[in-house]
Amino acid sequence: MKSLKLYIFLLVVVSFAMTAFIPAGKIKRHSSRRIPIDKTILHLTTSDSIDNPYSIIVYKNTYELKVFDDQGWYATYPVVFGSKDLGDKMREGDKRTPDGNFKVILKKINPDWGPELLLDYPNPAAYEKFNERKAKGLLPKGAKIGGGIAIHATRPKEEWTVDYYYNWTDGCISVKYTEMQDLYSYIPVGTPVTIVEQ
Repeated sequence: MKSLKLYIFLLVVVSFAMTAFIPAGKIKRHSSRRIPIDKTILHLTTSDSIDNPYSIIVYKNTYELKVFDDQGWYATYPVVFGSKDLGDKMREGDKRTPDGNFKVILKKINPDWGPELLLDYPNPAAYEKFNERKAKGLLPKGAKIGGGIAIHATRPKEEWTVDYYYNWTDGCISVKYTEMQDLYSYIPVGTPVTIVEQ
């Protein structure tokens, strides 16, 4: 009897210890104290909507997507990417997420993972970097730039990928399914998005 109680006690202790190391991954919302936008990182572009107060910065090294409004920091969402190598996208198929300044050009519902915010990658600045790298011989002659980069949800039953920092996309930014529904609900087409490694 004592060994059964000891076994149950140890099972409970181990269960609590294991859950202590699982990241919460919850949306952090603004408080009454606003953090101003870091204008050295964010390249503000004109939104397609005059009423759009939002901009997004994706920090690869901290696996965070931060939303700012006209008063400062608004919300933070944990995210994952495609490759463990968080460097800049070099070419199609490398599963890396591109660094740079983009904007949301389309909102749609994907049949696999639901809400999706398509970015304007490749844009002129991305083509310029790609062509420079090709000219320097850093890329094979037949390399292509790629496309179809978006901020999108995980599949409904795969939110754990964000909790465990499991990079699974082909270069997109993935938000938990339930949290992406929230982000999708208020981010309009034209929202500027800056992606940085730091």
